[in-house]
Amino acid sequence: MSSSSSHPAEGDDVYIRQSKGAPFKFLVPLIYAPVLPLIRIALKHKPVLRDRLFIGVLVGAFAHGSYLVSDLYDSESK
Repeated sequence: MSSSSSHPAEGDDVYIRQSKGAPFKFLVPLIYAPVLPLIRIALKHKPVLRDRLFIGVLVGAFAHGSYLVSDLYDSESK
């Protein structure tokens, strides 16, 4: 009786296919980084909306950054 295992036997070559493009999660800062100053410029006559939108985008940016860091730490701990 042979044991079937998900691990390859020693000596077998394992090839991991890598995607050709950059992961989208690392490109997101390129989107929201220019949006922050544009919010301040475009909504200078509506200070309440400007501040709420700016803080909302900033909170989203920090949440995204903490997600990336926690994902990195999770992959290193395995």
